[in-house]
Formats: sequence, structure tokens, C-alpha cells
Amino acid sequence: MKTSDFYFDLPKELIAQDPLEDRSSSRLLVLDKKSGEMQHRHFYEILDYLKAGDCLVLNNTKVIPARLYGVREGTGAMIEILLLKRRENNIWETLVKPGKKAKPGTKIIFGDGILTGEVLEIVEEGNRLIRFTYEGIFEEILDRLGQMPLPPYITHELKDKNRYQTVYAKHEGSAAAPTAGLHFTPELLDKVREKGIRIAEVTLHVGLGTFRPVKVEDVTQHHMHSEFYEVTEEAAEIIRSTKSSGGRVICVGTTSCRTIESVAARFDGDIRPCSGWTEIFIYPGFEFRLLDGLITNFHLPESTLLMLVSALAGREHILAAYEEAVKERYRFFSFGDAMMIL
Repeated sequence: MKTSDFYFDLPKELIAQDPLEDRSSSRLLVLDKKSGEMQHRHFYEILDYLKAGDCLVLNNTKVIPARLYGVREGTGAMIEILLLKRRENNIWETLVKPGKKAKPGTKIIFGDGILTGEVLEIVEEGNRLIRFTYEGIFEEILDRLGQMPLPPYITHELKDKNRYQTVYAKHEGSAAAPTAGLHFTPELLDKVREKGIRIAEVTLHVGLGTFRPVKVEDVTQHHMHSEFYEVTEEAAEIIRSTKSSGGRVICVGTTSCRTIESVAARFDGDIRPCSGWTEIFIYPGFEFRLLDGLITNFHLPESTLLMLVSALAGREHILAAYEEAVKERYRFFSFGDAMMIL
């Protein structure tokens, strides 16, 4: 299986630069994973495809304002830091630009000294471990100094940073949003519950590994970056009882999917309350143990996310659906339209 097997041609003008005013008014391409048949709808019409007894799995992670701009102590050279994941207390794994100016021992000043970082070591992929020192609460300082870490393909300024958060975001820790969830409004979620569809919330803190290109031609040689996840007792029970009663488990986003399938792999098909780090890589040939359906956005060519949806619906069906989406001028990527695979 080659990375190039997952290429498709995407006109740049179809990459959504701004979120829609109404979250739930985005378009929705509904794909039958067995037949490949497609329907064109709007996101607020997902209720037509959900049944009482089904379960929606949401990722309630919250994006932190993870992009920081500082100056190198002594030289005043500008340095950009992107927080990837907290290793311990005040030590974070980060992406630094330009990396050449961030050797171990380098000190970086943010916000006129409100926050200071010291580079401790260089780790995998050239990332830096940085220890931060400050007075007060780190999250409050980050809220003052940090910016939302929008993906590199979004060039427009985001006026309302809450539009890069889901309405159910709770637990801070992501460097990117679980974007399939951006389409939900509180009102739509209320209607979901009223119809007898249960909601299970899990947490997976999204890292930048999601956006890293696959650099090997042999798909099986790609290594995923680890991301922290947590499944509560309540969420595990909702998912388990849904499966046992014949309902469908439908994940909102690839991160929710990777979370529950990581747990299923850990416990031989069962789901139990737990937390840990996952490097699960889902590509065609993968056997899903818990997931029955998926709500997701449209992904980059040759990406691990495109491989994941291909594992669920088949590469041919997915590429045909993407060809249809391009033809029908769907909006792509984080602020784009959605797809429902059932």
C-alpha cells in the first residue's frame, strides 16, 4: 500500500479559510460505507440518520492558545514557539522556529518577562523540551500571551478564537481542534438527546502529528506521534451498553475514533475506563472493534486521516466521494464541510 494511492487533486480555493456564521449550516456528504452511495445534505440534518439507541462519541478536549512569540535573551532575535504536549509540570515539548536559534541553554523571553523559557534538550523530530518559569497561573499567562495554533493552510486571521473550539470543549491540552465537532451547536446537541441518542464524551489531546505529512511511500512504515487520551467510567458504560443493546457507536471525528479503538485494542475488544498515550495508526485492513459510523471533515491528500476513513469505507469509495465533493465545490479541511460515513 503506497502513500500515493491516497492522492487526490484539490483546488486551493476549496480550502475553507473562515468558519461559517452558523456552525450547523455546513454541507454534509452522507456516504454508505458498503455501497458507496452518496447523498448531499446539510449538517443540521444528521438527525435523519441517527436512531434512538445510537451513541455519539465526542472528544471534549480544549485547544490551548499554544503559539507564543518571544525573543532570545541576549540577542533579541524573534522566536516562535508552539506548545505540543506537557511532559511534566512546567516542562513542555515544543516546536521552535527558527530551530537553529534554540540550542540547549537558550533562554527565551515572552511578554516582557512575564514568562521565560529555557531550552533543555532537543528530542525527536527536532522538537525542543522547554522549561517555563513564571509567577501566577500558567494557563492564565498563556491566555494573555498565546495565540490559537491554526493549521498552516489557514491564512486568514481568526477574529473569534472560540470558533476554533467545539461548544463542548472542557479539558485543556490540544494543539489543534477536533474539527468534526465544530459543526455542532448546543441546540443541535439538545435535539440529539431528545431523540434518544446517548452522548459519550472522551478526551484525546490532539497533537501536531495529525498534520504531519506521511514522508514514506510504504504506508506501513509511517510512525504516528503519541497523544494522550482518557475514557471515563461513564463514557465506557454508555459505549458498552450501546453495543450490547444493538445500537450504533458513531464517532464525531477521527480523534474520538482513535481513542475508542485504542482502548479496544488494549482490552481485547472491550472498552473500560482508562487513560494513556496512543500511537494507533488506522489504515485499510484495520479491523474496527467498536466504531460503526463516523462524522468527519474532508482531509488532506495522502494524509493519515484520509487513510483512516479509507479503512472504514474503502479507498475506492472514499476517493470517489472526494471527487464528488470537489465537483460539488464542498469546503475542505478544518473550517470546511462535513462527511458522515454509515
